[in-house]
Amino acid sequence: MIGKVAYELELPTELAAVHPVIHISLLKKCVGDSASIVPLERVAVKDSLTYEEVSIEILHRRVRRLRNKEVASVKVLCRNQSVEGGTWEADETMKAKYPHLFPSYSVSPSGNSSSPVS
Repeated sequence: MIGKVAYELELPTELAAVHPVIHISLLKKCVGDSASIVPLERVAVKDSLTYEEVSIEILHRRVRRLRNKEVASVKVLCRNQSVEGGTWEADETMKAKYPHLFPSYSVSPSGNSSSPVS
């Protein structure tokens, strides 16, 4: 703690460009959840301090009607995420990027997926 309203962070050397002193208004209480902790060895952080999410499973499918067209989307589980952290993505975009996640399933207009199409 530096003064009454600032903290100095201990940052790793690769974050040397980041200013280590922050105002206390930027801090939030952290309640630990051991299930959400990801070991750093499993996350490949690039030099630009970014990483790429890798989709590993399709959790759910739906088709939504928007005015005069239907939009298919899928709920995707990414590596290092819990099931609750799945995100909805455009079906076509995900098929192009991760075709191995899409066996031949049919999706009804109500958004319910059915068994594989033979």
